[in-house]
Amino acid sequence: MRRRLRNDYQPVKRSKALRATSTMALADATPKSKGVTTDRRLSLESPKARDTSGNLSGLNGATKTLLKRGHVFSYAALWLFTLLLYARPAEFYPSALTASIALIVGLITLGFFVPTQLALEGTLTAPLREVNLVLLFGLAGLLSIPLAISPADAWYEFSGTFIRCIVIFIVIVNVVRTHASLKALLFLALCVSIWLSLSAINDYRLGLMTVEGYRVSGRGEGLFGNPNDMALHLVTIIPIAMALCFAPRRPIRRVLYGGTALLMLAAVVLTFSRGGFIGLLVASAFLAWKIGHRHRFTIVIAGVVLLLLVLALAPNYAIRIASIFVPSLDPLGSAGVRRELLFRSILTAIRHPLLGVGMGNFHNVSIHEQVSHNAYTQVAAEMGIAALAIYAMFIVTPLRKLGQVTRETFGKPSSSRYYYLAIGLQASLLAYMVSSFFGSVAYAWYVYYLVGYAVCLRRLYEAETGKAVALEIEKARNNQARVSSLIGERNPSTI
Repeated sequence: MRRRLRNDYQPVKRSKALRATSTMALADATPKSKGVTTDRRLSLESPKARDTSGNLSGLNGATKTLLKRGHVFSYAALWLFTLLLYARPAEFYPSALTASIALIVGLITLGFFVPTQLALEGTLTAPLREVNLVLLFGLAGLLSIPLAISPADAWYEFSGTFIRCIVIFIVIVNVVRTHASLKALLFLALCVSIWLSLSAINDYRLGLMTVEGYRVSGRGEGLFGNPNDMALHLVTIIPIAMALCFAPRRPIRRVLYGGTALLMLAAVVLTFSRGGFIGLLVASAFLAWKIGHRHRFTIVIAGVVLLLLVLALAPNYAIRIASIFVPSLDPLGSAGVRRELLFRSILTAIRHPLLGVGMGNFHNVSIHEQVSHNAYTQVAAEMGIAALAIYAMFIVTPLRKLGQVTRETFGKPSSSRYYYLAIGLQASLLAYMVSSFFGSVAYAWYVYYLVGYAVCLRRLYEAETGKAVALEIEKARNNQARVSSLIGERNPSTI
């Protein structure tokens, strides 16, 4: 009877999340015979299966792997496409060639990427959650077209910058496979930001404040077409410059990156962008809290003094920031109009919760044909509530996983390049999340490049350490440990 009870005993089954990750790791090691010795059982749970950070290698897939090389031409084309995207040659030298050169280089990039990716991995993309989310987001936009108020407007919005953002995002997360290639893209963004900042400061010096009489204008008509868009770009690049400033040990590089950050800060102030200011404030507070963990009180005091100094030197800036809460302080009434647009877009999202009114169609139900000036209500009103949830997850997922990277690399000098850059990219994503409350930028390039950088850094970390950054697996493992401990306490004779 005692033997029958033991044979009939069924161990507690793992959850689906655990089975998916651990079955393959233990399949070959699981004994099929009944006579399994104690030594054999202990060997399956050897210390090698557990690393010093507390992650189980079997659960995390901790077999150290390297990202396969081979995307040399794809990356070169991607870098050139990004340069053309920032430079916008058609706005300075109008011609048939400059108007279509970015599209041509984009097609060449895909021409290199598709066969190379299939040859390296046999699939068009790595199985990443962010890729699945961006594809679902694109599907939501496509489904909104047939039922849109104006299907022509919806198709124009979908087939323009939006679909290109999705395609280039997939290329970025698959092509960038070395630290050098990631830093080359970041360095390009920094160089463009320096150029934008110097141009803004020079316009202010010459008195060329063409927007509302006291704000410097943007550059061209594209990605940096107005001061708010330029400020959004700068506040998302400043944290990256600060991260690169703290990462190296060479004083010259720290001075250069720190000077670049201050230059961009001055340009953001000259744009008088309310969204840019709040985004910069949140990003700065996050950086100070994370990087200056030993001197947080001193950093807070210095930050408050610096903020008061900026507001004292630019009194118009203080009034403009205060107009967010007191619309009557805005002489042009833009704050009041944007508040009305916010309420109108929320009401539209409530009335059309499934697929919205169609991409690019909010102006048809808006006030004076204006856009929502809010990325979140833009998505909700034009694509539906489900699309808004997908969009939010697309930003939050890499943000959380970067947080896991910072926790695992904290206090490890050998991993400082991951630690500081992960914090910088977290701050950049937070700056975008806050600043995009003031702009209809959900279909623009900003967030797709930022999330792409975050995913690339995480993949490089996983390839070097052999530990998958997956918070869900961590939670499932803890739940399994609790269940196992409870079973051991209740039925010690059967364990």
